[in-house]
Amino acid sequence: MITKISPIIIATLLLLCAPACNKGSINPNIPRAIINVTIDPNTTIFQELNTPGGWLYLEEQPGIYIPYDSRGVIVYRLSMNEFKAYERQPPDNPYECCIEYMKDCTKLIVGGNYPFIKDTCNGNLYQMFDGSLFSGEGVYPLIEYSAMYDGSLLHIFN
Repeated sequence: MITKISPIIIATLLLLCAPACNKGSINPNIPRAIINVTIDPNTTIFQELNTPGGWLYLEEQPGIYIPYDSRGVIVYRLSMNEFKAYERQPPDNPYECCIEYMKDCTKLIVGGNYPFIKDTCNGNLYQMFDGSLFSGEGVYPLIEYSAMYDGSLLHIFN
């Protein structure tokens, strides 16, 4: 006897199996740095972040600790209440353009590439608003940190 399978059961099985299909896409190049920084993006110290579309490089400075394993963080204000934070280490082959092994390595830059982030080693361009690859031959999107904004302070962490 052949039984008809309900479309609801098929949809449920597909939803349950979908996360298991994406296990191979985890970036093995994520730095082992613990990022835990809180800033006030509305102050003059971080003037670049005062308006949507603003961005800056967050690097070691008084009151801000960026661990050795990180090359810094790119912070981007997407809207009045939403921020993005990306590691400045290239997501693909991060040690390809180092002067010495794991020393004096290239960093991702924005500069004249806005609204894109550029890997100066291989020329890949990534979109600032979501970190996805825009052009080039990369495999992984940008390494993104959590960015929680409460209307006053911005907490960036992993």
